[in-house]
Amino acid sequence: MTEPIPVFDGHNDFLLRLLRNPANRETIWLKGDGTGHLDLPRMKAGGFAGGFFAIYIPSPQAHDAPDFEAMMNNPPFDLPLPALIRHDQAQPVALAMAGHLIWMERASQGDFRVCRSVADLRTCLARGIISGIMHMEGAEAIGPDLDALHLFHALGLRSLGPVWSRPTVFGHGVPFRFPGTPDTGEGLTDAGRRLVAECNRLKIMLDLSHLNEKGFDDVARLSDAPLVATHSNAHAVTPSTRNLTDRQLDAIRESRGMVGLNFATSFLREDGRQSPEMGWEPVLRHLDHLIGKLGEDHVGLGSDFDGATIPQGIGDVTGLPALQEAMRAHGYDEPLMRKLSHENWFAVLERTWGA
Repeated sequence: MTEPIPVFDGHNDFLLRLLRNPANRETIWLKGDGTGHLDLPRMKAGGFAGGFFAIYIPSPQAHDAPDFEAMMNNPPFDLPLPALIRHDQAQPVALAMAGHLIWMERASQGDFRVCRSVADLRTCLARGIISGIMHMEGAEAIGPDLDALHLFHALGLRSLGPVWSRPTVFGHGVPFRFPGTPDTGEGLTDAGRRLVAECNRLKIMLDLSHLNEKGFDDVARLSDAPLVATHSNAHAVTPSTRNLTDRQLDAIRESRGMVGLNFATSFLREDGRQSPEMGWEPVLRHLDHLIGKLGEDHVGLGSDFDGATIPQGIGDVTGLPALQEAMRAHGYDEPLMRKLSHENWFAVLERTWGA
């Protein structure tokens, strides 16, 4: 097997595992407990160089409940949107998850670092240190006055999605629906438009994954930064509400933005099923489409590790080298492989944050 290329990843939900298992977090992070997709030893084994670590507020009615799992394995499906979560309910959870991320740095004894600049990321890559960016998947913890945005920025927040797949005071997320389109509701609220402006001022990257089409259009009109979807796929291949239409991909390309390929099977498979029993063809079909629409400088990986069902050929983070081998066998050359694996993420963050 060819030497793996270090992978910088657009999205994971590892902090949610720590939130749900705080008493066992040392074992989960430093040794691995045999569950999930990520831990420090498996990251090292899989060539995981770093990524965006999501702060996500679970809904009281979780989409990983058995009835939702059954629905997503038998398309068509249309899962109801969870209710809005108030910022005073969300903030303690978000602060706990931010604390877990900062603890991970301390507990790793030099193997992991929370990064706040592209220079930090490049230093970590050169020294073999796994890097982490503090990200919010849904801005529930930010009140309409935006004061908490400044608090979390001071803690290290450098990337934010205004919504997950539910409404916030800032905008509207798409439901999990197959088949469907991302045109599912209204655009950004007044508070959402203020959030875009303040994120631009603070140079916090805005993540358009989960945002509905009208909200996407509002961000495209208002933002002065590249348009980025950290973990989304091509609607033309898999007609899920969570995937991006060709028109949206055109807007991302024109902004010199970025899309990270989501490993979630229900967004990869043409039939929309959640089953992991699939080969490499759906993954490569989405990559081909994204590269064809965006160009090879604007596509990367956005795994959704620890937040989704992923293809059996990947399995967990140690399957990244197998994915790279499949990409090579498909005809991707080494310069393109390096771009997809980490260089494009560093470049778009440089365009967004500066050096």
